[in-house]
Amino acid sequence: MGRILAIDYGRKRTGIAVTDPLQIIANGLTTLPSHEVLAFLAAYFVKEAVDCVVVGYAKQMDNTDSESMTYIKPFVASLKKKFPDKPVHMVDERFTSKIAFQTMIDGGLKKKQRQNKELVDTISATIILQSFMEQKSRGFVI
Repeated sequence: MGRILAIDYGRKRTGIAVTDPLQIIANGLTTLPSHEVLAFLAAYFVKEAVDCVVVGYAKQMDNTDSESMTYIKPFVASLKKKFPDKPVHMVDERFTSKIAFQTMIDGGLKKKQRQNKELVDTISATIILQSFMEQKSRGFVI
């Protein structure tokens, strides 16, 4: 069994999270510049077995695509083209940044640490991954 990798794709930065090989625990992996994501994934897929990729789907409150989807959709298309053997799933990412920020507060991080946007992106990717894992355990993912 391989890992599940989650991506919180942003215009400038992208947070990445992965499960353990048994797909039990979601962990933040890294945040990197968005233009480096495909190269990073190519190297990562050589080192680690990954069963599928989960990408955050940016929606507005009325369930329509948010403006962010204008650059997320082309990224997903590139991802599928470059790695056709990796199934790609989209997961609603509404509120992940707010949940990540609240998680940082609850975890006792100081104000200076909470201003680290890279950390917020990594935590957001972890929340996206956790959401996917919960949906999968309930049979909502095919």
